[in-house]
Amino acid sequence: MEKKLMRIGVSLPGDLLDKFDKTLLKRGYSSRSEGIRDAIRTYNQHYEWMQQIKGKRAATISIVYDCSKKGISSTLASIQHENMDLINSSVHFHIEPNSCFEVIILQGEGEKITELTEKILSLKGVKHSRLTTIPEEKIEK
Repeated sequence: MEKKLMRIGVSLPGDLLDKFDKTLLKRGYSSRSEGIRDAIRTYNQHYEWMQQIKGKRAATISIVYDCSKKGISSTLASIQHENMDLINSSVHFHIEPNSCFEVIILQGEGEKITELTEKILSLKGVKHSRLTTIPEEKIEK
């Protein structure tokens, strides 16, 4: 059965599109559309993986964000203070004048960790984030 293709419009910063085009070329994609379809599939798979995180977990959330964006630093601090029951520690440093790298170390229920991660992921100014989790039973004591 043939799938109906839908046409969409997307606005992107020029430098992001240029980098995407270079990646597509290196990876051998035939078109931007195919690359975007693949990126969306990967995004959806990641979301589905995050929804399966259950039970007690140790985890890290690593983020790179634009600290020149108004309010992002204070919003991140507020979110972390609201989740002190999950957060054991965090490390923060500046990698460029307007870019900060932060690693948040957590322990608790997987669903709460996922919820916190998604809250951070959705903040305007977060350029990159990665969640890593380990089920507590896998941690050697």
